[in-house]
Amino acid sequence: MSTRIAHAGLRRKVMSARDAAALIRPGQNVGMSGFTGAGYPKAVPQALAALMGEHRARGEDFRIGVWTGASTAPELDGALAEADGIELRLPYQSDPVSRAKINAGTMEYIDVHLSHVAQMVWEGFLGHLDVALVEVSGITEDGDLIPSSSVGNNKTWIDQADAVILEVNSWQPLELDGMHDIYYGTALPPHRQPIMITEPGDRIGVPRFRCPPEKVVAVVETHAPDRNSAFKDPDAESRAIAAHFIEFLDREVASGRIPPGLLPLQSGVGNIANAVLAGLADSGRTGLTAYTEVLQDGMLDLLESGTITLASATAFSLSPAGIERFNDNVAFFRDRIVLRPQEISNHPEVIRRLGVIASNGMIEADIYGNVNSTHVMGSRIQNGIGGSGDFARNAYISTFVTPSTAKGGALSCIVPMVSHVDHTEHDVDVVITEQGLADLRGLAPRRRAARIIEQCAHPAYRPMLHDYLERATAGAWGRHTPHLLGEALSWHQRYIETGTMALTPAAAAPLRPTAPS
Repeated sequence: MSTRIAHAGLRRKVMSARDAAALIRPGQNVGMSGFTGAGYPKAVPQALAALMGEHRARGEDFRIGVWTGASTAPELDGALAEADGIELRLPYQSDPVSRAKINAGTMEYIDVHLSHVAQMVWEGFLGHLDVALVEVSGITEDGDLIPSSSVGNNKTWIDQADAVILEVNSWQPLELDGMHDIYYGTALPPHRQPIMITEPGDRIGVPRFRCPPEKVVAVVETHAPDRNSAFKDPDAESRAIAAHFIEFLDREVASGRIPPGLLPLQSGVGNIANAVLAGLADSGRTGLTAYTEVLQDGMLDLLESGTITLASATAFSLSPAGIERFNDNVAFFRDRIVLRPQEISNHPEVIRRLGVIASNGMIEADIYGNVNSTHVMGSRIQNGIGGSGDFARNAYISTFVTPSTAKGGALSCIVPMVSHVDHTEHDVDVVITEQGLADLRGLAPRRRAARIIEQCAHPAYRPMLHDYLERATAGAWGRHTPHLLGEALSWHQRYIETGTMALTPAAAAPLRPTAPS
């Protein structure tokens, strides 16, 4: 019996993963912990997937609704999707098996702003939450739950579910205790109160989850690591994007629009975001802060160097090497990191008050500054909007980054009109590619278009974009935001039909990919 379970009554509820999984019934909605591959349940989802397979072999349907904080890992999303066991998935995923089923129409998916999920559950828009399946680092003698490496929506799952299943993971460091700030003061209108955070390090909650012991129906002991992918070393494109971003910050400081110590930083997930963080490490700045959603390897570098002194988030998203480094130095990081529920880490009021400088990735932007961060060719989901909408709409400065081309040059990431809109031109201040940076603030639509084309588009596609804008300005029904509606999405259609957005497929043939799968 693990010493991680100090509550006598909950020790008596320890059982196998299979027995715990058997408590979940077909058709139920299950709120599971997990956010960007951190703090997700490791054993029960795999046992549940095995049970689903047994039911399917007997010709019986066994599917559930799976609600999480964000993406999880193969042991959860992948296993349940392989078993054809997910009826509905929300609010964010990055699993290839789930993605394929969603795009094939065999799994329903709701893409939700991450700060909205808890409220939607409390309001009942998603239906009834039957079970919470949550990983914790330990259980205290009083029955409080020590969170693990992500917080996400766990507070809401525990509060709202009829029954709670706990995975106590002894791999997670007990020294995580004290890093978290679990706020229990949220309420629905008309009873809302201000979120009293005025600095990224302000603590307004308690360090542990509260859960009535009688609500817990099973406790499963595990010892398994979080699974996250290694980051690629920054390539030339990523380094160029980072350099443009750092140069932009320097200009903002010189203009007096932001202080020398900057404003709290938010960084999205991925290799480009990690390269931007690496650029900050080389900038010579110290004493910065972060109010963000996830902490990547680059953020650990900044904390260790003193470039950043305090980081607030809801979860980690670390490479295997980053996880090892964190676990070896938990005490150091615990004093410099606050992990919160995602409804607080992504809270619009707090983001706006703090004046966050936001940087997020995208799939494509159009010439007027609308951004698509979720869909390929308009119809196929990639991952989801995640927290980018929470930050883009409310940040002091909202930036989006991407290489100017993809698929070996067959795709331009700057197009006449995006095939799907996640962030409108009203929420996008700055677009950055390896080609340059377009500051769109204070510009009317046609001026924005000219700047994006000249500063951000790849030279191979720049003449095509200029030609489109000139012809649209001359021939569109109106000239405020001129579009040729019969042509605006022709670039995407051309890619689907020929494998390239370029007008000369023969010239692009050496780089041409197959049609998107």
